[in-house]
Amino acid sequence: MNLSGRTALVTGGASGIGLATARMLAEAGCRVAINFLAADPRGPREAAAHGFVEAPGDVSDADDSRRMVRHAIERLGRLDFLVNNAGTPATPEPIPPEQLDAMTEDFWAAILSTNLMGPFRCAQAAAPALREAKGAVVNTGSVAGLTFMGSSIAYGASKAGLINLTQNLARALAPDVRVNAVAPGAVDSPWSEAWGNERKAKSAERALLKRRCTPDDIAEVIVFLLSSARMVTGQTVVVDGGLMLG
Repeated sequence: MNLSGRTALVTGGASGIGLATARMLAEAGCRVAINFLAADPRGPREAAAHGFVEAPGDVSDADDSRRMVRHAIERLGRLDFLVNNAGTPATPEPIPPEQLDAMTEDFWAAILSTNLMGPFRCAQAAAPALREAKGAVVNTGSVAGLTFMGSSIAYGASKAGLINLTQNLARALAPDVRVNAVAPGAVDSPWSEAWGNERKAKSAERALLKRRCTPDDIAEVIVFLLSSARMVTGQTVVVDGGLMLG
């Protein structure tokens, strides 16, 4: 794969799936900007280590997200690929569905503003540059958006909404820009650092392939959808090792 001369913006790019995607794109010759929260020290560190363009900003903030996208495009000179990866569960531990009172208005707002509105804001701001480049977008969804129990009702709803948004952005940006999504299963990333070994082992055992996903497992599908798959748009690719079938 040779992506020399191409450019990409990866939101939530300082760790986990976002960082793995940014690295793979860069290894293929792509010039990459990574987005991260301004207070996150991992962003400048990873940017310096891998030669990424820094694009700090908060995708949950309407003005800041659009400013961030404009800044990244200016630094890159163009934009071929957008990876809407930034997201949050807004809780370190899963919230059982019956605990409705735990899902406050502020909790819902934090999740929806980041996981659903964030990708829309970034795609909207990037649309002119993506159209000009005949580019592609990949959104990071979750199996929680496809009937599988996630960290909370709100999180699952946000990812279900993102899958629907993916389909409608594919319609809105056609025929110039392809828009797809990935739906990861259980991934060993900073999000799951607080999980105990027993809980991780159970999710691995449930998957048909008997292991949890790594960020690289998800990133390689994201890169494929960006750089190849020229007749694939509006689709969500499940990458879970058979977790939903187990």
